[in-house]
Amino acid sequence: MRSRGWLFLLLLLLVAPAHAFKPFVIADIQVKGLQRISLGTTFNYLPVKVGETLTKEKASAAVRALFKTGFFEDVRLYRQGRELVIEVKERPSIAKIEIFGNEDLSTEDLNTALKQVGLVEGRVFNRSILDQVQQELHRQYFSLGKYAVKIETTIKPLERNRVEVTLDINEGQAAQIRQINIVGAEAFPESRLLGEFQLSTPTMISFIDSSGKYSKQQLLGDLETLRSFYLDRGYLHFNIESTQVSITPTKRDVYITINVSEGERYHVGKVQIAGNLVVPESELRQLLQVHDGQVFSRRDVAESSSKISERLGIDGYAFANVNAAPQVDEERRIVDLTFFVDPGNRVYVRRINITGNTKTRDEVVRREIRQMEGGWLSTPLVDRSKIRLQRLGFFDGVNVETPPVPGTNDQVDLNFDVTEGSTGNFSAGMGYGQTQGLLFNLSVTFKNFLGTGNRVSAEMNNSRINTIYRFSHTDPYFTDDGVSRTLSVHYRSTDANAANLASYLSDTYGAGVNFGVPLSEFNRIGVGLDLKNTRISTVEAISPQSYIDWLSANGSAFDTFLLSGSWSYDTRNKAIFADRGFYHQLSASIAVPGLDLSYYKTSYRIKSYHPLFWGLVWYMGGTVAAGDGYGDTGSLPFWEHYFAGGVNSVRGFRANTLGPRETDIDRPVGGSAKLVGNFELYFPAPFEGAEKSLRLSAFVDAGNVFAGFQDIAVDELRVSAGVSAIWLSPVGALAFSWGWPVKFGDEDQKELFQFTIGTGF
Repeated sequence: MRSRGWLFLLLLLLVAPAHAFKPFVIADIQVKGLQRISLGTTFNYLPVKVGETLTKEKASAAVRALFKTGFFEDVRLYRQGRELVIEVKERPSIAKIEIFGNEDLSTEDLNTALKQVGLVEGRVFNRSILDQVQQELHRQYFSLGKYAVKIETTIKPLERNRVEVTLDINEGQAAQIRQINIVGAEAFPESRLLGEFQLSTPTMISFIDSSGKYSKQQLLGDLETLRSFYLDRGYLHFNIESTQVSITPTKRDVYITINVSEGERYHVGKVQIAGNLVVPESELRQLLQVHDGQVFSRRDVAESSSKISERLGIDGYAFANVNAAPQVDEERRIVDLTFFVDPGNRVYVRRINITGNTKTRDEVVRREIRQMEGGWLSTPLVDRSKIRLQRLGFFDGVNVETPPVPGTNDQVDLNFDVTEGSTGNFSAGMGYGQTQGLLFNLSVTFKNFLGTGNRVSAEMNNSRINTIYRFSHTDPYFTDDGVSRTLSVHYRSTDANAANLASYLSDTYGAGVNFGVPLSEFNRIGVGLDLKNTRISTVEAISPQSYIDWLSANGSAFDTFLLSGSWSYDTRNKAIFADRGFYHQLSASIAVPGLDLSYYKTSYRIKSYHPLFWGLVWYMGGTVAAGDGYGDTGSLPFWEHYFAGGVNSVRGFRANTLGPRETDIDRPVGGSAKLVGNFELYFPAPFEGAEKSLRLSAFVDAGNVFAGFQDIAVDELRVSAGVSAIWLSPVGALAFSWGWPVKFGDEDQKELFQFTIGTGF
């Protein structure tokens, strides 16, 4: 925008005769009208100085330079004797920006956008920029389907040449999709194609999932999904001819029409592999997802190229190129494919650099890295290294980069950048647990003690059920080759009656040492030795007669020496909230003969995580466990019985209440065998940034406790279904579940809402 002063001056200079402007030597320069802009700042931008001869050209340049600063909305030059006088009118500054009525676009995001175009408090106000802002806001709201949005701007003058800018936004209602038509689709039903779309017409639950709302970004994504759908099913010449989005005059309803041309369906002809085959062709052929005669699929072609690249990456060809070249026979509708392999140079790792570990020692990170310096760069080893670092639980994030070494074409550096997380936890206070009742706890846990990677834990817990004092120390690298050692001492006092169980009192103290030995990258065995002293007492009026008889036959104070062993197979990708991988654990413990008791316990656990689509994860888990006495101990001690029910096993049933019950007191007594299965569908976190601290799911649980392993019967399993949430809150892990029993017995105790603090996940 040009001011009338500048226009007048330029017009005068252009139309006036030559003798109307006489150059003169500037003896002094005077600037009038400055308020906030300093005189020095103005002179810095002024292209003429005292002592220079002012010509018509220099005068025009001076006016342009001052306008270009954006500080002034009017500039005038004139002569007083030998003095050059510059009169300016400053643009007002922005004293305050207020935004009202925005919901879909946050104020923070809006302020960021305003800042990018220069509309910021303290800056010079330019009305043309405000017009640009309005246009951009309309565009963003249109992309969200809000075509009825209205944006009103108010400029309020303030003292000292300042203004207050107000944006009053009326977002209106998002336009609803009333109909989506796909014209030209014959090979597949329209309902099948629309089932692939994110966009849809409104449903009964639109108020929850916002379905039915139009979004330009989602439409573009759906069009690409439609294109991929056809190309993955052999329609090589599929094309989207046009897309029409019609909006009703009320700007509330949207009609979408997509015109497509399917073309003919093609099949795969010959499949060949060519190029520099540093890996035997027979091995590469096993990786192909496309074969002679099958329907052509772009996805299978891309996956084949990817798998060949991954295989070459194992041997150090990290930057191999695998390109699929199709040759189309239009008459026979056949596509011949040739995969050209260019492995490039074998790439070596010069250095492995670690950054971001401000608390964790460098060696703690390096011992988890499977890629070696000086060796071939192996993509699987790099990926495995990243997963191992994530599973430590020390870091909130792990980023890996492989920048090339300058001046070489076969070397890279491997850079691991970690973000330290919270590895220490101290808690003290009082709380309430649904089963435990009022509790007092004091605990200190260091998952990464002094940055060594060692885990140190001390706990004191006093609740209605348990009084616990425990200390443990785990060194995950007791030996350099990864053998771990855990030392522990503990004391535990239990009142079973407070845990919904048949009544008894126990006091146990002991100490133990456990070793974990890695057999391979995913396999590990464990061996443990524990010495325990246990004292059991009963309350004759409320303890079951079977407990009293068992103690009469075996005594009430016992020393036991437990020998335990385990095998585990773990491919999970994270220590917390895993979303892919498997976990298997087979464990057994035996109270060796020679002391007061002889019994054994065995168990098998499985956890399986499978990523699906849209951020969904399918989880399946299960536990089967059994135990018994041997030698002079005729049965499994009742305080070693298994129990089920509650938030950590079969939800919807009261904790520890499933299984055999003592008829004389109508209380659960547990059993010598347990079978539990859990099936869950994990949903993505409902808001950004919550995926590390919140997990939501729908579940089906099944399980029960049985008198012995031979008594396990599938038709006796109890079944429940519901929804759950786990929140890693600042005060600990909180688990909530709403479960509804589906299959139950008359004696079962139901509990629809359950919660716990400090749960496993």
